Amino acid sequence: MTHYTDIAIIGGGLAGSITAAMLGRAGIAAILVDPHVVYPPDFRIEKISGAEQIARFRRTGVADTALRRATLAPENWIARFGYVLDKAPVHQYGITYDALVAAVREEISGPVTRIAAKAVAITPSEDRQSVVLSNGETISARLVVLANGLNVGLRHMLGITRTITSPAHSISVGFDLVPVDRPAFPFPAMTYFQERAGARVPYVTLFPIGDRMRANLFAYREVDDPWLRAVRRSPAETVDAALPGLRRITGAYAVSGEVKVRPADLTVDTGYRMPGVVLVGDAFCTTCPVTGTGSDKVFTDVERLCSLHIPRWLATDGMSEVKIAAFYDDPIKTACDAWSLEKAWNFRSVSIGTGPYWLAQRWARFAVSLGRGVRHRLARGSLSAYSSSSSSSSSSSSSSLSSSA
Repeated sequence: MTHYTDIAIIGGGLAGSITAAMLGRAGIAAILVDPHVVYPPDFRIEKISGAEQIARFRRTGVADTALRRATLAPENWIARFGYVLDKAPVHQYGITYDALVAAVREEISGPVTRIAAKAVAITPSEDRQSVVLSNGETISARLVVLANGLNVGLRHMLGITRTITSPAHSISVGFDLVPVDRPAFPFPAMTYFQERAGARVPYVTLFPIGDRMRANLFAYREVDDPWLRAVRRSPAETVDAALPGLRRITGAYAVSGEVKVRPADLTVDTGYRMPGVVLVGDAFCTTCPVTGTGSDKVFTDVERLCSLHIPRWLATDGMSEVKIAAFYDDPIKTACDAWSLEKAWNFRSVSIGTGPYWLAQRWARFAVSLGRGVRHRLARGSLSAYSSSSSSSSSSSSSSLSSSA
């Protein structure tokens, strides 16, 4: 059987599912190819936070269901050296990656179909692209959107080369944290920063997902570092050693459930400019989870592709390399990619760099957080004083009116 469509989307994770949902809303015929009818649990994006990141998600037009399913934390404590520096008002949403993908998939409608299979071969051309599936079927499409993340098989077949520019650039560790001998932690969410560069742990972020307090801890370690075995076997003790002041704020805690560890390489692709095929998200290049910019890249890639470039490409015949180049050269996309990569290297240097300059950078960040905390406390204090004053004035006015009556 051969399926004919405008767009074949290979990969049904976050990037592929948003692509399918956006194209469906635009009335563009597409087929989403992914072996998972229900996306399985995966230790990837677990938090969407910050005004700009949320705005990028909303620009895709498919954020509402996912954000309604997520757990909102309206305040995030910033802490270091065992002290709370700031209680910052935020919009921060916690949600597991599989739940995020499932919510986005609910937004898929219109002329979009899904096929539960793997793409095993792609033959690109200036006109139509042929995709061979693991179930023996084929797809004939005007454009293939490759959104299959870190899977390299199809890219190799297409002659795309992936180069690792920084192996194990960072390590992400995920686990649930539970309070001991009390019902809850005192904070709605918290980011606790490193106490010493030698620990090579820049921070841990704690945030709610449902009734769980989720912890994402980040480290700059080699993949064969004994520290990784220690954090799997004795996570609470390993966290205590790296961030000894944390318990001063959290109180006694224990680690619950599975500890997930994921190394992240920084990579770039070459040879990807070709007719009929476009790469988005991690399929194009990876970033560092420590900076939290991976979802920014996905939202930006897909929004630019689906809202601007694909409608333009479909308006004329053919799918030449010149057409595809417009996406890779899109100034908003390239700016987001460059910003994300710069943050990946800068955050690592600030966290583990030695010498007076990097020490000064760390203390400067500490001072900025402390200053923001002072401003927030003053603002809350002024607001409280204003509220009390308004309440007293209102009460006084009421008394005066009553006396006059």
